[in-house]
Amino acid sequence: MNGSDRNPELEEVLARYSRGPTSGVFTDGSCEGNPGPGGWGFVWVQEDEVLLERSGYEPDTTNNQMELQALIEAYRALPRDAEVTVHSDSQLCVNTINQWAAGWERRGWKRKGGPIKNLERVQELWALSNDRPGVTLEWIKAHDGSKWNEYADVLASSWLRR
Repeated sequence: MNGSDRNPELEEVLARYSRGPTSGVFTDGSCEGNPGPGGWGFVWVQEDEVLLERSGYEPDTTNNQMELQALIEAYRALPRDAEVTVHSDSQLCVNTINQWAAGWERRGWKRKGGPIKNLERVQELWALSNDRPGVTLEWIKAHDGSKWNEYADVLASSWLRR
Protein backbone atom coordinates (compact mmCIF):
# COMPACT_ATOMS: atom_id res chain seq x y z
CA MET A 1 0.00 0.00 0.00
CA ASN A 2 1.46 3.33 -0.89
CA GLY A 3 0.79 6.53 1.01
CA SER A 4 -1.90 7.72 -1.41
CA ASP A 5 -3.94 4.57 -0.72
CA ARG A 6 -3.87 5.03 3.04
CA ASN A 7 -6.83 6.24 5.07
CA PRO A 8 -6.34 9.99 5.75
CA GLU A 9 -7.16 9.41 9.44
CA LEU A 10 -4.23 6.98 9.63
CA GLU A 11 -1.95 9.54 8.02
CA GLU A 12 -3.09 12.09 10.61
CA VAL A 13 -2.22 9.67 13.44
CA LEU A 14 1.25 9.12 11.99
CA ALA A 15 1.81 12.87 11.69
CA ARG A 16 0.38 13.75 15.10
CA TYR A 17 1.75 11.08 17.46
CA SER A 18 5.29 9.94 18.22
CA ARG A 19 5.11 8.43 21.72
CA GLY A 20 5.01 4.81 22.77
CA PRO A 21 6.68 1.60 21.65
CA THR A 22 8.00 1.50 18.08
CA SER A 23 7.73 -2.27 17.67
CA GLY A 24 5.07 -4.85 18.41
CA VAL A 25 1.48 -5.62 17.56
CA PHE A 26 -1.19 -3.13 18.60
CA THR A 27 -4.86 -4.12 18.74
CA ASP A 28 -8.13 -2.35 19.36
CA GLY A 29 -11.85 -2.88 19.17
CA SER A 30 -14.69 -0.40 19.03
CA CYS A 31 -18.44 -0.40 19.14
CA GLU A 32 -21.13 2.19 18.52
CA GLY A 33 -23.69 1.40 21.16
CA ASN A 34 -23.08 -1.66 23.26
CA PRO A 35 -24.35 -3.78 21.62
CA GLY A 36 -24.28 -2.26 18.17
CA PRO A 37 -22.10 -2.17 15.06
CA GLY A 38 -18.44 -2.63 15.83
CA GLY A 39 -14.99 -2.91 14.35
CA TRP A 40 -11.60 -4.36 15.21
CA GLY A 41 -8.10 -3.64 13.99
CA PHE A 42 -4.48 -4.49 14.52
CA VAL A 43 -1.16 -3.26 13.23
CA TRP A 44 2.18 -5.09 13.48
CA VAL A 45 5.17 -2.76 13.38
CA GLN A 46 8.94 -3.14 13.61
CA GLU A 47 10.90 0.03 14.35
CA ASP A 48 7.94 2.17 13.18
CA GLU A 49 7.57 0.29 9.88
CA VAL A 50 4.21 -1.39 9.26
CA LEU A 51 4.65 -5.09 8.56
CA LEU A 52 0.93 -5.95 8.52
CA GLU A 53 -2.39 -4.35 9.32
CA ARG A 54 -5.90 -5.71 9.20
CA SER A 55 -9.34 -4.64 10.30
CA GLY A 56 -12.90 -5.90 10.17
CA TYR A 57 -16.49 -5.18 11.08
CA GLU A 58 -19.46 -6.90 12.70
CA PRO A 59 -22.96 -5.41 12.43
CA ASP A 60 -24.17 -6.47 15.90
CA THR A 61 -21.56 -6.92 18.60
CA THR A 62 -20.12 -5.48 21.81
CA ASN A 63 -16.95 -3.57 22.58
CA ASN A 64 -15.48 -6.51 24.50
CA GLN A 65 -16.19 -8.87 21.60
CA MET A 66 -14.36 -6.52 19.24
CA GLU A 67 -11.39 -6.18 21.62
CA LEU A 68 -11.19 -9.99 21.75
CA GLN A 69 -11.60 -10.31 17.98
CA ALA A 70 -8.76 -7.85 17.37
CA LEU A 71 -6.51 -10.00 19.53
CA ILE A 72 -7.69 -13.22 17.86
CA GLU A 73 -6.99 -11.82 14.39
CA ALA A 74 -3.58 -10.53 15.47
CA TYR A 75 -2.57 -13.87 16.99
CA ARG A 76 -3.83 -15.72 13.91
CA ALA A 77 -1.60 -13.53 11.74
CA LEU A 78 1.52 -14.21 13.80
CA PRO A 79 3.75 -17.17 12.97
CA ARG A 80 3.85 -19.81 15.71
CA ASP A 81 7.50 -19.01 16.38
CA ALA A 82 6.97 -15.23 16.62
CA GLU A 83 8.67 -13.40 19.45
CA VAL A 84 6.78 -10.17 19.79
CA THR A 85 4.77 -8.15 22.27
CA VAL A 86 1.07 -7.70 21.55
CA HIS A 87 -0.43 -4.57 23.08
CA SER A 88 -4.10 -4.19 23.98
CA ASP A 89 -5.75 -1.26 25.71
CA SER A 90 -8.37 -3.62 27.16
CA GLN A 91 -7.36 -4.55 30.70
CA LEU A 92 -10.21 -7.08 30.70
CA CYS A 93 -8.76 -8.93 27.69
CA VAL A 94 -5.20 -8.81 28.99
CA ASN A 95 -6.24 -10.04 32.43
CA THR A 96 -8.42 -12.73 30.87
CA ILE A 97 -5.44 -14.27 29.07
CA ASN A 98 -2.64 -13.46 31.52
CA GLN A 99 -4.44 -14.17 34.80
CA TRP A 100 -7.77 -15.97 34.56
CA ALA A 101 -8.04 -18.28 31.53
CA ALA A 102 -5.70 -20.98 32.86
CA GLY A 103 -7.84 -21.40 35.98
CA TRP A 104 -11.08 -21.32 34.02
CA GLU A 105 -9.75 -24.03 31.74
CA ARG A 106 -8.75 -26.20 34.73
CA ARG A 107 -12.28 -25.79 36.13
CA GLY A 108 -13.95 -26.80 32.86
CA TRP A 109 -14.35 -23.23 31.64
CA LYS A 110 -16.28 -22.10 34.67
CA ARG A 111 -15.65 -19.11 36.88
CA LYS A 112 -16.69 -18.61 40.47
CA GLY A 113 -18.82 -15.54 39.73
CA GLY A 114 -20.99 -17.07 36.99
CA PRO A 115 -20.67 -17.78 33.29
CA ILE A 116 -17.72 -16.53 31.27
CA LYS A 117 -18.85 -13.89 28.83
CA ASN A 118 -17.77 -14.35 25.20
CA LEU A 119 -16.58 -17.85 26.07
CA GLU A 120 -15.97 -19.02 22.48
CA ARG A 121 -13.77 -16.03 21.72
CA VAL A 122 -11.93 -16.37 25.04
CA GLN A 123 -11.26 -20.06 24.35
CA GLU A 124 -10.03 -19.31 20.83
CA LEU A 125 -7.71 -16.55 22.02
CA TRP A 126 -6.43 -18.76 24.85
CA ALA A 127 -5.63 -21.57 22.40
CA LEU A 128 -3.88 -19.15 20.03
CA SER A 129 -1.84 -17.66 22.87
CA ASN A 130 -0.77 -21.12 24.04
CA ASP A 131 0.23 -21.98 20.48
CA ARG A 132 2.52 -18.93 20.31
CA PRO A 133 4.68 -19.12 23.46
CA GLY A 134 7.04 -16.37 22.28
CA VAL A 135 4.23 -13.81 22.18
CA THR A 136 3.76 -11.61 25.23
CA LEU A 137 0.45 -9.84 25.83
CA GLU A 138 0.67 -6.48 27.59
CA TRP A 139 -1.76 -3.74 28.50
CA ILE A 140 -1.20 -0.28 27.04
CA LYS A 141 -3.08 2.80 28.18
CA ALA A 142 -5.71 3.99 25.71
CA HIS A 143 -5.64 7.46 24.20
CA ASP A 144 -2.44 8.60 25.85
CA GLY A 145 -0.68 9.52 22.62
CA SER A 146 0.97 6.18 21.87
CA LYS A 147 1.25 6.31 18.08
CA TRP A 148 0.54 2.69 17.24
CA ASN A 149 -2.25 2.30 19.78
CA GLU A 150 -3.92 5.37 18.29
CA TYR A 151 -3.38 3.85 14.84
CA ALA A 152 -5.08 0.59 15.88
CA ASP A 153 -7.95 2.66 17.28
CA VAL A 154 -8.49 4.30 13.90
CA LEU A 155 -8.36 0.91 12.16
CA ALA A 156 -11.08 -0.37 14.50
CA SER A 157 -13.30 2.71 14.52
CA SER A 158 -13.07 3.62 10.82
CA TRP A 159 -15.46 0.75 10.05
CA LEU A 160 -18.15 2.61 11.97
CA ARG A 161 -17.99 5.60 9.60
CA ARG A 162 -18.38 3.70 6.36
